[in-house]
Amino acid sequence: MANEATMHLQHSESVVAQMAATIFSGLAQGQAAAALNDDELIERSLAIAIKMALRAEKLVNSDEEWVRKDRGSAYLAG
Repeated sequence: MANEATMHLQHSESVVAQMAATIFSGLAQGQAAAALNDDELIERSLAIAIKMALRAEKLVNSDEEWVRKDRGSAYLAG
């Protein structure tokens, strides 16, 4: 395997990569594939996945954002 690549992705990076792969699959099956090559589809898929992840980050609070570190109880931030 001459073109073997090793990666150490953070969890959030792997989630975005998985989202991009799903988006890529949908685009490749649709009409967009006729007008774009693989590299363009990859770039478009990643851009959409990153946009979705950033928007979700704004709108969704994780468990860690709701738990008070000093007491372990939930609270409303802000």
